[in-house]
Amino acid sequence: MSDIGQVRPDENGSTVSTLRWPASGRYAKLWRDGIDARPALDRVVVIDDYSTARGGATALAVLSAKLLRGLGIAVTYICGDDGANEELASLGVSIVRLNSRDLLSSSRAKAFATGVHNPAAGSMISAWVRANDTPGTAYHIHGWHQILSPIVFDALAPVAERCVVHAHDFFTGCPNGAFFDYQAQEICERRPLGMSCIATSCDKRSYAHKLWRTVRGANLFRTLRSRPAFGRIVLLHEKMAEFLVRSGYKPERLTTIRNPIAPLTAERIGAENNDEFVFIGRLDEEKGIEDALAAMRKAGAKLCVIGDGPLMPKVMAAGEHVRAVGWKSHAEIGKIIRSASALIMPSRYPEPFGLVAIEAARSGLPVIMTNGAFLAEEMVAAGMALSCNTMDEKAFAGTLTAFRNLPKEDVRLMSERAFHLSPNLATTHEEWRDALLTQYRSLISKHVVPEPRGGAIVQGAFR
Repeated sequence: MSDIGQVRPDENGSTVSTLRWPASGRYAKLWRDGIDARPALDRVVVIDDYSTARGGATALAVLSAKLLRGLGIAVTYICGDDGANEELASLGVSIVRLNSRDLLSSSRAKAFATGVHNPAAGSMISAWVRANDTPGTAYHIHGWHQILSPIVFDALAPVAERCVVHAHDFFTGCPNGAFFDYQAQEICERRPLGMSCIATSCDKRSYAHKLWRTVRGANLFRTLRSRPAFGRIVLLHEKMAEFLVRSGYKPERLTTIRNPIAPLTAERIGAENNDEFVFIGRLDEEKGIEDALAAMRKAGAKLCVIGDGPLMPKVMAAGEHVRAVGWKSHAEIGKIIRSASALIMPSRYPEPFGLVAIEAARSGLPVIMTNGAFLAEEMVAAGMALSCNTMDEKAFAGTLTAFRNLPKEDVRLMSERAFHLSPNLATTHEEWRDALLTQYRSLISKHVVPEPRGGAIVQGAFR
């Protein structure tokens, strides 16, 4: 067997490439030389609803622009908002802005229309492509469902073969973006946009809103799924593939590149000396903050909540055992969590990656997480996490209590395993950047060559 890698069948029998990307040794220089020999990129165009990060997708879109500029690669950032990102501008990123508001900030009538089809966004992107495109330009779409709408794929159709589409969530395949029935509070296994799907009131707002999302989903399937030229859809975790295949995407269009992580603290947090749990994320229904509040109350445990959202009033009214600190920067979070014993991640829907769980673990925090998270099995097996049905108050509270009753030495061992082993479940910033470059260069090349991949990168089924 080659010491670079191997070819193995996946669970469904399809052949999946798992070539390793050596960091050192006799093959490392060959891989680096291979990358350097590929066609030079004229420019990478990063496309997202927002220019300033408040969520994972935009944070990664902005990060990619910064990392690419660090290599001297020209970057254009096309966004739906006002483009007011001074850091990107200072790095020489060309910002093209729609200067529009997202759906929740718009009037109901405008949101109803532009959420399905935003002509202004389409015109902006089409105009840029006509005026600036070259055969060496690659495009990377991160977010589209808050401002830009599925029209981005119509606008990019002439250059579809040079586009990477990043599936940061499930909106690529599910009209409500989660493969989750919010009314039944269970994972949805219906075929997206099939008759059973359309007839089911699964939206967290109303059936009318579900029907609107169904129309938008149909528009997305028309503009993206039905165009195989958009052949490079990047997933955050291998388990996302089965959901998108159920939505009608061919396996060979799907490539997994795990998210990059940056530790929240440089040194391991002494979790064994602390007695406060921490939640980091949006305060909305699907993130499970209500389940966390109920379980904390039942277990008699303390919780620090870092984040904001529509459920903040419930958090504020939860009692003295819960403290809310709002949104904080990466550096500020690092300081706050030094008093934490573990991070909780109680998402109700299938969490595609759970970046916050890996970043907390990389800082030495054990994780108590929903067993529906795609990372749960790996993190539990590595001895850095506990998992349970976090929608079951009794089970969740019992897991919290069991963790609090662990001997201090056992918590220390979990913390150390989290600190040292969590990087194996993600990529570094440099590995992630280079994986993206591999995708871009293969798309602008006439002859696709074998792609370097680490354990975090898996290519979809071969034709």
